[in-house]
Amino acid sequence: MNTNRLENIGACVFDAYGTLFDVNAAAQHCAADLGDKWLPLAELWRGRQLQYTWLRSLMENYADFWQVTGEALDFAMEALDINDPALRERLMQLYLQLDAYPEVDGVLRQLRAGGMKTAILSNGSPKMLQAAVDNAGIGDALDAVISVDQIKLYKTAPAVYQLAVDQLGVEASAICFQSSNAWDAHAASNFGFRVVWVNRFAQARERLPGNPDIMLDNLKPLPEIVGISSADKGA
Repeated sequence: MNTNRLENIGACVFDAYGTLFDVNAAAQHCAADLGDKWLPLAELWRGRQLQYTWLRSLMENYADFWQVTGEALDFAMEALDINDPALRERLMQLYLQLDAYPEVDGVLRQLRAGGMKTAILSNGSPKMLQAAVDNAGIGDALDAVISVDQIKLYKTAPAVYQLAVDQLGVEASAICFQSSNAWDAHAASNFGFRVVWVNRFAQARERLPGNPDIMLDNLKPLPEIVGISSADKGA
């Protein structure tokens, strides 16, 4: 892994789904009901969820992420021949309570203790993001939770990344953006952020504009990368 230090960073901004929160967690919590279909469902659900955001942006026909998530789940359940309305409702409710990855809380608190601004920038609707943040208990470790719903346009539109610049008052080149989604990492780099690609799933690199500065397999090294030492923890 490349763990070079990034200089002159004033804010760390995080994608939510797949970066801070485990998008497979909802289906995994229903593994007893889904059996060996839980992982195919999780993967198909997530894939269609993302595709629908891109397609809706191109169509100029926005619906918030909660609606898109439900529509993607309906597709995945039908494709896998799962007809269970009660299970659908349970899966959607679980999506509001996705598990945070183990290192997330400690990393956010170490960044804040070291004086770093922190924020989420996500496709998620405000309701979804608030529920996830509350469930993880990380609200007091964030300066802002920013949803694309403000402009009704999804990533990878440059206007989405501009939201973080405007709301945090930090120029793009001084923002370190973290995403586990390679397409998001490239788009953020193309916009002008410094970027850490949190490649949790050992994905191949994308062939897209932009170039992430650093690749990690989890967020734990991030504070040191942006100049926050372990001595700052709990300061």
